[in-house]
Amino acid sequence: MDVKQLRYFSTIVQEGQITRAAKKLHMAQPPLSQQLKLLEQELGVTLIDRKGKNIELTEAGKVLYQRACTLLSQFEDTVTEVKEVEEGVRGLLSIGSVKTCFSYIPERLKYFREHYPLVTFRLHEGDSYRLAKYIRNRDIELALVRLPLEHHDFSMLPLPKDRFVFILPKTWSHKESITLKETADFPLMLLHRISGIGLFELVIEKFRSKGLQPSIVCQCPDAAMLLSLVRAEVGAAILPRSTLLSFPTDDLRIVEIEDTMIESESAVIWLKDRHLSKSATRFIDTFKTTI
Repeated sequence: MDVKQLRYFSTIVQEGQITRAAKKLHMAQPPLSQQLKLLEQELGVTLIDRKGKNIELTEAGKVLYQRACTLLSQFEDTVTEVKEVEEGVRGLLSIGSVKTCFSYIPERLKYFREHYPLVTFRLHEGDSYRLAKYIRNRDIELALVRLPLEHHDFSMLPLPKDRFVFILPKTWSHKESITLKETADFPLMLLHRISGIGLFELVIEKFRSKGLQPSIVCQCPDAAMLLSLVRAEVGAAILPRSTLLSFPTDDLRIVEIEDTMIESESAVIWLKDRHLSKSATRFIDTFKTTI
């Protein structure tokens, strides 16, 4: 059994059909079927039950697939690490960010263009749950996320805490500060994570702790959409202040919540057991120093 056979087997499982797997691997179907047969003969077990064109993993196949994914990932990390010994900081760096943390990205990309011009970037956007999934699937190396997040398998670099502010159309108020009780009199719109506990629950808990029942007219996972709705005078929003650094706010009024400290925690995360490319390591380092 070698790496090529494991890659063939994993691709068959992922595609669900030998025909599709052969197409993805840019090879004919008979040689791929033969490689699967040789692998089963070597191990002395049946890995896949064929049901017409489709396949179904046996128990032995499930074990091998799980191990194969780990081994292939480790093999790819090893190849990357060895190449980087000679190549230095270069190549494609895939990172993710929630929109409310995107303000950290532009200055760092500018820094990289000046200091590491051979590095290119692929950016992914999503909520914290989705970005964590991207990292686990190795679609990206690291991400900027909002906490809380299940992170037992991640390394984490905390970022500065971010205070929430009240955002409303300029025509609705001229106040520079407001109490939480007063915000409850407005139609409110809040960020809501697609899955898991997030900023929505954090804000709602602050209202509940003061015995307040806010009027929530919209929940949305996208900060840009919320700000557009504020501009359209659909309602007001409560968002982390740093969110506003990535969007124009000339037509909005930003008001401090004077009697309640609502803060959000965020972090840079990456897989504990994964080799980080030099470019990813340098990117994380920019959060430890002033750039």
